[in-house]
Amino acid sequence: MFEHDPTDPHEVGLNAERLAAIPAYFKTNYLDTGKLPCMATLVSRNGEIALEDYSGTMELGAGAPIGPDTIFRIYSMTKPITSLAAMMLFEEGKLRLDHDVARYIPEYADVMVYDGGPVDDYKTRKPDRPMKVLDLFTHTSGLTYGFMMQSVVDSIYRKEKIGRPDETLQEMAKRLATLPLQCSPGDEWWYGHSIDVLGAIVEIVSGMELDQFFRERITGPLGMVDTDFWVPEDKLPRLMACYEKNAVTGEVKLADGAGSASKLYSQRPRLLNGGGGLVSTMRDYHRFALAMLRGGTLDDARLISPKTWEFMRQNHLPDGQTTRGMGRSAFTEVFAEGSGFGLGGAVLVDPVASQQPGSEGTFSWGGLASTFFWVDPEEEIIGIQMTQLMPSSTYPMRQQFQQLAYAAIDW
Repeated sequence: MFEHDPTDPHEVGLNAERLAAIPAYFKTNYLDTGKLPCMATLVSRNGEIALEDYSGTMELGAGAPIGPDTIFRIYSMTKPITSLAAMMLFEEGKLRLDHDVARYIPEYADVMVYDGGPVDDYKTRKPDRPMKVLDLFTHTSGLTYGFMMQSVVDSIYRKEKIGRPDETLQEMAKRLATLPLQCSPGDEWWYGHSIDVLGAIVEIVSGMELDQFFRERITGPLGMVDTDFWVPEDKLPRLMACYEKNAVTGEVKLADGAGSASKLYSQRPRLLNGGGGLVSTMRDYHRFALAMLRGGTLDDARLISPKTWEFMRQNHLPDGQTTRGMGRSAFTEVFAEGSGFGLGGAVLVDPVASQQPGSEGTFSWGGLASTFFWVDPEEEIIGIQMTQLMPSSTYPMRQQFQQLAYAAIDW
């Protein structure tokens, strides 16, 4: 099953029996009950993999077993990679966090804020201040998502079909500037297209399309050989199916097929979605997380400096607020209690408020199809889980995974 055997958990201060309880828990409670098609889990400490398990199949109740080469849609786990790309350009002096977004995308000089009224006859006002690059990293830009079903602004996004596959990332970013913001930049935390716009800035500043930048500067140097915005034909048999559960009826249906039955990933998309477009394997994503844990370095690849990584995993929300205190969004990929937001992911600022063990400064994020990762620099622990069920709020799997993983620490 493994290219190499996992290390003896005791050598890195973890309890083997308790680690083994992690896949057993998900098998009993989620796979055997038919709630999920599969669950892949990985826990490493000090860079050594102590648990790597693949349970379940490529389709719900059918298909081949999943394994190390299974390709998953990671959706919003794309965001930390796009944020890293922007910080690499920051280190080169090519952008600044305090710059106006309009410096890079001029259309944002005229962006307006929603000020009441229905979808077809709404009012707007000028923002209290310009949108900054930092606002994109932290989701305080006023941009939202159309799937929220929460406000007139997200209804406007749906009407305007934001995220159309026939437009490029830069075209989408420019069109977003013509629509009203949910709030004035810096006032509230709204989960949305912020990282897509940041990805457009990466393209503009670097002169490369986002997939090229990722391959040349991040995934290539890190050896993330199966991470991209699409799946080539020879790798398609490794792409598993993705499912969606209806919150009202409880019905689980196929959202996108496995392998060549996939309607979304069998060719390079025109829209390189910097906020949610990547596919990856668990081992590939572990290499990304491990590079972050090691301060921006893995093997011979140096992506960012340790000080920049330290800066990224601090809480950048105004006045030290949490996403719960500042947030108005109905959806977030990480439990909002006790969490601030860094440059591209959630940052744990109060483990007590989070209601489970953890370390201050832990950096984490997840994806719409119930993928998740965290990097705990204090304990030098990385946790990753992969499955394919939307939305990610369907079951409390992330909290359960972390509970079980931290319970395995011996010393």
